[in-house]
Amino acid sequence: MDKTKRICLWSGPRNISTALMYSFAQRKDTTVVDEPLYAHYLIHTDARYYHPGASEVIADQDNNGQRVVNHVLFGEYETPVVFFKHMTHHLVELYLEFLEDTINVILTRDPKDMLSSFVNQIENPTLEDTGYKQQLQLKEYLKHHKLPVLIVDSKEILINPKQKITELCDFAGIPFDDNMLEWKAGARPEDGVWAKHWYHNVHKSTGFQPYKPKTDPFPEKLKELLEECEGFYKELAKDQYR
Repeated sequence: MDKTKRICLWSGPRNISTALMYSFAQRKDTTVVDEPLYAHYLIHTDARYYHPGASEVIADQDNNGQRVVNHVLFGEYETPVVFFKHMTHHLVELYLEFLEDTINVILTRDPKDMLSSFVNQIENPTLEDTGYKQQLQLKEYLKHHKLPVLIVDSKEILINPKQKITELCDFAGIPFDDNMLEWKAGARPEDGVWAKHWYHNVHKSTGFQPYKPKTDPFPEKLKELLEECEGFYKELAKDQYR
């Protein structure tokens, strides 16, 4: 019987998912894996035409999502815990039965804060790019199949990192480790090849940064998308830290 704990973090873009990956990387009992389904997602969507560094990602990773599930998510690891950082919208053209054997955490963020940042990487994002719709669909799938799921808001982690990371560890059935609260600044060997396009801020960090609300004017062109995202975000928020 496979006793490896396989934690799948299902995030949206411009969240603290990379910081969480760095946090788990500080544990001696844990291996971390950065977005193994990214290339699969790119070849199945139009995102390959506008994501920065898309061709490099496609060349670097296995493009076959089912093989990734079989050989990466359920591969053999030297550590008893494996933390997979995923983007929820990468779940395209895949059977989801594998979720029965993973520990599933959905990481969300207030769309007003997320979109203000996301537009710096993706000039004209769509609802599909944001991941909110897919996160709600994932939550409903897991609940329908009576599979445990933890909904986490990044703001709550930034306000009280120790408490919220402890709750996440409790959900995963592993002890909290104080080392998870800080790390050395700079890139990590686990970073995907896309890090140079997306990880500038987290590479400057040495821990979870205090929450600061966005103060810049919200982009006028994204207001309609913001309204769409907020509906899904509010549905997700009903189950935070259940």
